[in-house]
Amino acid sequence: MEQFGLDRIELNKPIRETTYETLKHAIIMGDIPAGSRLIETVYAEQLHISRTPLREAFRKLELDGLVEYVERKGVIVRAFTMEDIEETFTIRNALMMLIIPSIFKNVKKEHLDALQAILDKMDISQQEENADELAVYNRDFHRTIEHISDKKRILRVIDSQEEYIIRFSHIAIASIVRRSNAHKEHHQLLEMLSKGDEEGFATLMESHLKESMLTCLSAVSLRRKQPED
Repeated sequence: MEQFGLDRIELNKPIRETTYETLKHAIIMGDIPAGSRLIETVYAEQLHISRTPLREAFRKLELDGLVEYVERKGVIVRAFTMEDIEETFTIRNALMMLIIPSIFKNVKKEHLDALQAILDKMDISQQEENADELAVYNRDFHRTIEHISDKKRILRVIDSQEEYIIRFSHIAIASIVRRSNAHKEHHQLLEMLSKGDEEGFATLMESHLKESMLTCLSAVSLRRKQPED
C-alpha cells in the first residue's frame, strides 16, 4: 500500500487529531479511493500509531460521512454522493455572496496585485491545458478574494470545507479545461474589483460559482454512467 500524506502530520497536535486529519485529507483528495477497506492493523503500522487513536479517527470520519461500517467488511470509504457535492458548493457559494460588501470595503492595491499574480500563472496553465495546476491556482484566486473580507467567523466555515472545495473544483476544471469561460470570468472579476463595480462583481460571481457546481455535478454523473473497464 502506498504512503499518503504523512508529511501533513503536525507533531504539536494530539495523535488522534493528526491521524484523523491525515486520513480525511487522503480520502477527500482520492489517495484512498472510494470502496477501500480501512484495516486497523494495516493503517496503525503505516502511520506508526496504536489502534486506539485510529479507532477514534475512524469514528470522526464516520460522523463526517467519509466512511461507513459495513457488516462483515469493516470500515469502508464512501463515495461522494451528488448531495454531498451540491451541499458543499451551496454552503461555500452562499457564504461567498455574504462577504462581498466587506471585500469591496477592504480591498487594497496589494490585494489586486496578488490576484493579478495568480491570474498570470493561471494564464499559462490555461494555455497548456494543465488542469492540475489550474485547480490549485483557481482555489488560490478565490481564497485570496474571500480573505480580503476579513470576516473571520464566516471564513472559518469556508476554510473548513477547503479540501472538499479543492477536490470538487478539480473535478469541474478537469472536465472543461479546453472549453471553459471560467478563466475569462476570473479576469472580469478582478477588473470589476479594481473598478469598484460591486453590483457587477456580485452578479458575475454568483453565476460563476453556480456554473462551477453544475459542471462538477455533471462531470461526476457522467463518470458514474460510464462502464468500468
